[in-house]
Amino acid sequence: MNEAQKLHQESIIIDGLIIAKWNRDLFEDFKKGGLTAANCTVSVWENFQKTVDNIVDMNNLIEANSDLVMKVKTTDDILKAKELGKTGIMMGFQNAHAYEDQIGYVQVFKDLGVGVVQMCYNTQNLVGTGCYERDGGLSDFGREIVAEMNRVGVMCDLSHVGSKTSEEVILESKKPVCYSHCLPSGLKEHPRNKSDEELKFIADHGGFVGVTMFAPFLKKGIESTVDDYAEAIEYIVNICGIDSVGIGTDFTQGHDQQFFEWLTHDKGYARRLTNFGKIINPEGIRTVGEFPNLTETLLKRGFSANDVSKIMGGNWVRVLKDVWGE
Repeated sequence: MNEAQKLHQESIIIDGLIIAKWNRDLFEDFKKGGLTAANCTVSVWENFQKTVDNIVDMNNLIEANSDLVMKVKTTDDILKAKELGKTGIMMGFQNAHAYEDQIGYVQVFKDLGVGVVQMCYNTQNLVGTGCYERDGGLSDFGREIVAEMNRVGVMCDLSHVGSKTSEEVILESKKPVCYSHCLPSGLKEHPRNKSDEELKFIADHGGFVGVTMFAPFLKKGIESTVDDYAEAIEYIVNICGIDSVGIGTDFTQGHDQQFFEWLTHDKGYARRLTNFGKIINPEGIRTVGEFPNLTETLLKRGFSANDVSKIMGGNWVRVLKDVWGE
């Protein structure tokens, strides 16, 4: 076993955002990739009832595959998953739409295991505005939702959120917030990428950045490799500091074109917001099972073993403990 393999095996490995097709094949790939835990999306455009149904499905899937995965609600659960050699499933939303207009639903979903919620997904909702339309900022109802998320211990995610709404959430929240999966516009200009100023602003306010490898947002697009992904991580570390950066791949493993049509239309069916074209993950990390290649690549770029361990998951554990309180 070489240094990179040993480090990967010993480290806590956390993916801050996966929206793949949930099944046993994926969970087996989690195991192959040495994944300790992942923030798994259970709601995007769905309302309260449909989101509850999704959580029921996820609970059943976890139960049926309990030799490979377990539900995690606390950072102690994440450490337990590592100890047992399983992957911890953290449930998350990519849209606060499932809260509907009920502040009390924040607690309800927290009790069901939802620990990370993105405030908006690309467009306007009752909380604020996504990154694909004119940004009206955080609503007063949104301020109440942020306060309740702080109270019960749910992390505010701003990855698909508009710039003004993001800034106001960062200032409003009493707990660290995150971009769970983003890339820098300094390497490629795109509505989903964050400027150097935005990245610095969230870090300066105690926030966190998970770096995605979604090919349309990378400098070389579908020609990208794991080295290009590592370059983006290094770029953001240089702005935010080594303690404020982690991984959030945005793996969509196993999904078909119909799924991407649903994602790229407002509310899943209305106007088209964007068109990704062909989607291929960077060479060297095309599947979750290839996660160890990222550890090796970061070491080759000159990061110390300690810093690689922080990026690969240690930093996520620290910031989640701050938000979750346990």
